[in-house]
Amino acid sequence: MRICALLALLLVPVLFQARAESVKDREGAVRADRARFENDARWAYNDVDSGFKLARATGRPLLVVMRCVPCLSCMGIDTAVLMENDELASLLDQFVCVRVMNANALDLTRFQFDFDLSFSTLFLNGDGTVYGRYGSWTHQKNSQDASLTSYKLALEQALAIHRGYPANREALQGKQPAPLPYASVTDLPSLAGRYQRELDWDGKVVGSCVHCHQVGDALRQSWRDQRQPVPEEWIYPMPAPETVGLTLAQDRVAAITDVRSNSPAQRAGLKPGDEILRIAGQPLVSVADFSWILHRTGHAGQLDFTVRREGVEQGLKLDLAAGWRFQADNSGRVASWPMRGMATGGMLLADLGDDERRELGLGLDGMALRVKHLGQYGLHAAAKKAGVQKEDILMEFDGLTARMTESRLLGHLLQKRFPGDKVRVVLQRGGQQRTVELPMQ
Repeated sequence: MRICALLALLLVPVLFQARAESVKDREGAVRADRARFENDARWAYNDVDSGFKLARATGRPLLVVMRCVPCLSCMGIDTAVLMENDELASLLDQFVCVRVMNANALDLTRFQFDFDLSFSTLFLNGDGTVYGRYGSWTHQKNSQDASLTSYKLALEQALAIHRGYPANREALQGKQPAPLPYASVTDLPSLAGRYQRELDWDGKVVGSCVHCHQVGDALRQSWRDQRQPVPEEWIYPMPAPETVGLTLAQDRVAAITDVRSNSPAQRAGLKPGDEILRIAGQPLVSVADFSWILHRTGHAGQLDFTVRREGVEQGLKLDLAAGWRFQADNSGRVASWPMRGMATGGMLLADLGDDERRELGLGLDGMALRVKHLGQYGLHAAAKKAGVQKEDILMEFDGLTARMTESRLLGHLLQKRFPGDKVRVVLQRGGQQRTVELPMQ
């Protein structure tokens, strides 16, 4: 077994290189994935129903990997998870494993996770009860990261929860999917008619594939089309622990490495070294479970934390003031691009740092958002057409003049302004102020 494990590790770079090359041909990447896994002994391919059936028959928990195959992000962990090696094989064999590489037939009453990630895993009972979620922004940002420590821990935690089921059913209630206005992906108005539940394997398969991020995009578009405010949790989906002031270790389920000064976490009494065992009574499988709890928390609220500190369990309460979610940073998400088209006409904005503000003679408390990128096509060309240029500095936007991030500005616009509205933008260019009118879309 050790020799097999060594060979598997040696093959990881080879497979990664092959996948990196195949991603240039998106059609080839998807078809190769199907050929590799369609008859795999461990992985059921794009067949969730058979997975649930087998999980009920065997009593094993269900593991469903959601993977956007043509995307380079998360390629490292995807390759590592699929390898036959000692580190994961014995754990994976205790699950019914399903691999899903498109969202077309996704049942939104069962499967809700971070749609912006290219690799996610849901752990479930055969009766549909969700045990937990796994998704890693570390792997998303570094496509070559093949580390498996956090994934292995998630598998172990999910198996522990399964062993305690159904006695622990009440503690899992908060993990279950939330009500959504649409039950299936192809019911979403902007996707209905464009996509079918089955992929077009006889034609352009990639063109017939709904990517996971399109689910969140379509939900936001549905509210936008009805001239309704986009709910906060869908402007800032699955907030990171940093939103409440916590940095967590990468090699633990939920161990705190840093607590930001004057944050909700610090005021709650959380400290570096604490191991978070439960939040709102829910056992954690991974950091993604933390984000799910934040995602399901309202505009304001209080969360009960159970932590282990120096070997002793204790309870703490974390208060979230009204509007806490607007502190989340959504700028690095793929979801931010459609939102920019809706709200800022295709501008990518960055708040100027204190030193640059002083250099330019700007105050430290006012708005100063530099246009780092300007879209050229479709909805993303609206700012350019209105007269905005790259490197302009926005000083006022829709009457807002206070210092804020791009993420905070998007939240305001997507909740207060609707398609057809026009907002006033004051910008600085070459030391001179100019005013433009920007359409909301």
